[in-house]
Amino acid sequence: MFFLKSKAEKELDGILAELKANLENNYKSTAQAARVKLGERTEELYKAGKLTEKAYKKYKDLFEEYSLSMRNYHH
Repeated sequence: MFFLKSKAEKELDGILAELKANLENNYKSTAQAARVKLGERTEELYKAGKLTEKAYKKYKDLFEEYSLSMRNYHH
């Protein structure tokens, strides 16, 4: 079965791409801002009914992984 991502998932993937690019370029404060945005949008989209339970768990887990790996990033 061919699976198309929802508009909400595409939005979150865009935020993830931004976060990864900032990490690769060592833009720590910008990466932190993207991480926060990922967490906030994941919650907003889920509460609005735009993410499935499975998609919500995926992005929530990614947010938590990045939060853990970036916990010592400061300006």
